[in-house]
Amino acid sequence: MNFSNRQGVIVWIHSLKQVKHLKKFGNIHYVSKKLKYVVIYMDMERVEETVEKIESLPFVKKVELSYKPFLKTEFENSKPDKAKEYDYKIGI
Repeated sequence: MNFSNRQGVIVWIHSLKQVKHLKKFGNIHYVSKKLKYVVIYMDMERVEETVEKIESLPFVKKVELSYKPFLKTEFENSKPDKAKEYDYKIGI
């Protein structure tokens, strides 16, 4: 299974009783009992149509998409500068 083509969807719900109904839309990764939201991972090809189905459910408050697949994860200036490097060595 290739996990690189998946996207996270955050579903805010009214009650935790309906979490079981969300299993059919994708893999449930996390359920917040305090804030009442569910993180679901699903294929990126099916995200748009699945979000419409989830939004139409009566127990759903709001649906948000994760932007992680679209963020650049390679950083250009990843080397620390020499002054900071020297401070770390002497223990400041």
